[in-house]
Amino acid sequence: MSESIHLDNLDKQILEYLKYNSRISFRELATKLGKPVSTIYDRVKRLEKLGVIRCYTTSINYRKLGYQIKALILVNAVGKEIVNVERMIAENPNVLAVYDITGEYDIAVIAAFKTIEELDSFVKNLLSNPGIIHTRTSIIFRTVKETLHLPIE
Repeated sequence: MSESIHLDNLDKQILEYLKYNSRISFRELATKLGKPVSTIYDRVKRLEKLGVIRCYTTSINYRKLGYQIKALILVNAVGKEIVNVERMIAENPNVLAVYDITGEYDIAVIAAFKTIEELDSFVKNLLSNPGIIHTRTSIIFRTVKETLHLPIE
């Protein structure tokens, strides 16, 4: 298990700004926080080095790009093949997330598709893998909440 990193108030403020606008300049961030640019720069670089900040990204609305179908796919896999099955699933470009889970199923997958035929093909391809025993697919009708961010405490 990884060790928790202590963040002071300035680190937390920086993260709060960056999580909603990763394009903010060091100068603008420094102005908003009332600190020298060099201090903000050093703190951000430290947070990157510690792995707290992993990357800077853009939030894309994939529905606008034609990905109208999002699915939750639960997978039962042969015990000794779970890791290999997870890796194989993760390689598919339509897959947004792969989770190793406990309970009735071994793996949870979130994936997006432009057509129902693409989803059908994806699931049938999964089922052709000898490491997969069973799947259960649910189409997501509406997203109530979806975020990558938690409160910074």
